Amino acid sequence: MKCSSKPISVVKSIGPSLIMSLAISLSLGSVTWAASAAEQSVQGSSVPTSSVKTLPLEELRRFSEVFDRIKSSYVEPVDDAKVLEDAIRGMIAGLDPHSSYLEPDAFEELQEHTTGEFGGVGIEISLEDGFIRVITPIDDTPAVKAGIKPGDLITRIDSEPVKGMGLDGAISRMRGKPGTKIVLTVLREGQEKPLDISVIRAVIKVTSIKQRMLGEEYAYVRITQFQGNTGSDLKSALQKIEKNGSLKGVVLDLRNNPGGVLQAAVEVVDAFIDQGMIVYTQGRLASSDTEFMATDDILLTGVPMVVLINSGSASASEIVAGALQDHKRAVIMGTSSFGKGSVQTILPLTDNRALKLTTARYFTPSGRSIQAQGIQPDVVVEDAELTTVQGRLFTKEKDLSGHLFNGQVDESKDPELDAAGKSLSERDYQLYEALNLLKALSIVGKVAAPE
Repeated sequence: MKCSSKPISVVKSIGPSLIMSLAISLSLGSVTWAASAAEQSVQGSSVPTSSVKTLPLEELRRFSEVFDRIKSSYVEPVDDAKVLEDAIRGMIAGLDPHSSYLEPDAFEELQEHTTGEFGGVGIEISLEDGFIRVITPIDDTPAVKAGIKPGDLITRIDSEPVKGMGLDGAISRMRGKPGTKIVLTVLREGQEKPLDISVIRAVIKVTSIKQRMLGEEYAYVRITQFQGNTGSDLKSALQKIEKNGSLKGVVLDLRNNPGGVLQAAVEVVDAFIDQGMIVYTQGRLASSDTEFMATDDILLTGVPMVVLINSGSASASEIVAGALQDHKRAVIMGTSSFGKGSVQTILPLTDNRALKLTTARYFTPSGRSIQAQGIQPDVVVEDAELTTVQGRLFTKEKDLSGHLFNGQVDESKDPELDAAGKSLSERDYQLYEALNLLKALSIVGKVAAPE
């Protein structure tokens, strides 16, 4: 999993000082930055006081007793500081899969996320019952080339069991010098035995925006993840697309997009709508309650849109899909999304440590919580391979020897075929269906248009 601490935009000030929350995002979640609890108390911010009024004395006595037993009875001498750090780590990990205790190395890794360049194998992961679940491999990375798939359950890393390793421990072991090999043992649905998959580490450079034309009248835009520059890159891409005056539709592909910078997700939605709510968050802290509204700076006005999502579409991807769905700006197609609808706040501590703590949920403009539910597509299209039915072979005019040529079309070329001779329906069935829907909307629009 990739992390970052690079600030993106000011969300809300905390108290009368210049302490401010900065909205950024981790993979699979939105993140805000805040002052430490001590600083917040000094500045008079709205930290809940119920947590400091009373302490569970019986549980504290039990903690002290366990600590004393470890010190006196463990097979080897233990360092007090390490035991306490482990206790803190376990306390945070017990809250939810996205909260964690960040030691200096993990805090440094957090600062690399929004740059779009990092070291490793290129997968987004989460913790599930002590094992590591692959949310999605990132496009054009060693993980994709090695055959890692969304949903794979990693049980061993270089033969070492991941059970008890924790998310940060797994991330640390998968990072390494580019060119070195790592073996991931995975359980995959439909496979009877575990698979040992060798992956060669590399410097991962992620380009967040990819675009191309599907024929001459339909555009395809893919967002691989939401980085700090995704909004501006999308705007540039859409401005190029707008120069095509005959544009009849656009496909926005968010499949296997694990999320990223919250502000980037807001900017993406803002490019397609000119008014109304984009997303809002609610939590216990006053600083956790935020609203993001659209501006009137809009592109591709009136052009039909289809947004593709699947189970690997998470967090910021779900914010975009949910907002466009609520505003009825796009048809959402594919399969239900991941369902990551919580916000994590980075709370700095002393000695270059921090807490990544879940502090809020985010909601779509209509008030839907995405948490553990995901975005449900308007049109369900499962990932599939389309094969044609082999029937009777009919002779057509163009098959007749000496037939009269069309005179307007190059019969030697088929725009639907790629270099390998595969049609779009064979390469990407969901995209094929999205393009068909856009074509249908275009035809219906022409028929229904007044004279």
